[in-house]
Amino acid sequence: MSSWKADPSALFERRLGKSAKELGNSDGRDECPDIWRLDNGDVAVIGTDLTDAYASRLPGGVTLAPYERLVVVPGNMFTAAGEDVADA
Repeated sequence: MSSWKADPSALFERRLGKSAKELGNSDGRDECPDIWRLDNGDVAVIGTDLTDAYASRLPGGVTLAPYERLVVVPGNMFTAAGEDVADA
């Protein structure tokens, strides 16, 4: 079994859940957390990069490769995506 690799040629297919604006998580200018299904079935998450803030306190068994980033999105955005994620 080979390890999973992100495909940078995958295209955005559909938003999972609601937009940041719909949820009141954006002032409409430059904040735009989001969750998207890609056309290859993978999921793209746009959020605040908190890799450095969490690096020293990751739970046991959780590691980040040098090319990975830990991002955080608003909880209400993830909750709103719940039904869409189940159907993804």
